[in-house]
Amino acid sequence: MDKNSLANLIIKLFKKNYPHAMTSLKFGNEYQFLVMVVLSARSTDEQVNRVSGSFFNKFPDIFSLAEASSDEVSEYIKGCGLYRNKSRNLVKMAQALTLEHGGKVPFEWNKLLSLPGVGRKTANLVQATLFNYPAFPVDTHVYRVAKRLELAKGDKVEEVEEELKIIFPEEEWIPLHHRFINHGRKLCLSRKPRCIDCFINSWCASSLIAH
Repeated sequence: MDKNSLANLIIKLFKKNYPHAMTSLKFGNEYQFLVMVVLSARSTDEQVNRVSGSFFNKFPDIFSLAEASSDEVSEYIKGCGLYRNKSRNLVKMAQALTLEHGGKVPFEWNKLLSLPGVGRKTANLVQATLFNYPAFPVDTHVYRVAKRLELAKGDKVEEVEEELKIIFPEEEWIPLHHRFINHGRKLCLSRKPRCIDCFINSWCASSLIAH
């Protein structure tokens, strides 16, 4: 099967099996989403959801976070990986948002990337989730599934992202991002993929099941 045919099949099967796929982060506004995405690096969405309640009670908006110390912030995010680095970045990010963007989360790509703690994946997630702008954020799950299905050959995240954006239509980028993540969490696991239960194993070059 050629790559375009496989891409069309994936759209169909992923939509059927993950019809309501969406972010598992429980956020209430733009500020909360941005903070939670930063916290989710090297952590799980479940863990971020667990710490977010007390965090946002203490720092309810960008302005209160901008006035905090990194040591104070770190006390509320210890359950997340790299929490010391994240606490410093969050305070600096909030200060930048306050001073340069009036306390608002910007839409523009370059402005997002200029924020401390915000990388390519976070900027893509913000544009896609908060502004419904066509983007295809690539996290570890998207990367793994795309590579195993041989939809992408690149070794860098940005290379995989561009390859996926070429073979999938723009209107599918955001929902497919969530569906790839669902697939990576439920079936295409990192260490022990559940190929025997996978609805796409017959077309997967990396399947552990003999075709």
